[in-house]
Amino acid sequence: QVQLVESGGGLVQAGGSLRLSCAASGRTFSTYAVAWFRQAPGKEREFVARISRSGSSTDYADSVKDRFAISRDNGKNTVYLQMNSLKPEDTAVYYCAARPGGDYFFAAREYNNWGQGTQVTVSS
Repeated sequence: QVQLVESGGGLVQAGGSLRLSCAASGRTFSTYAVAWFRQAPGKEREFVARISRSGSSTDYADSVKDRFAISRDNGKNTVYLQMNSLKPEDTAVYYCAARPGGDYFFAAREYNNWGQGTQVTVSS
């Protein structure tokens, strides 16, 4: 098990940028695949991006492709989500999630370690 703590959320105008961080506890973070999900009010939690254990493989939801970038620094036990060209529809609580082993999972139910979430609000 790892404990995850997200940070970096806030209020930004449309077209702006934010970088979210997900800091993990534990010495085995490099054995965990990590993903970002988001949940807007009244909507289901949705996949945003995932990154493999080594960081060599990434995937994105179509809605954020070419605007968001996920990366990780295993030496710092941290995963990042760089968000550019933000839109009001990106407003949501963003969650970091991790699972041991297995890099190619996109459903929230496949991840068993979750952070508390960080609010991102994009004003028009």
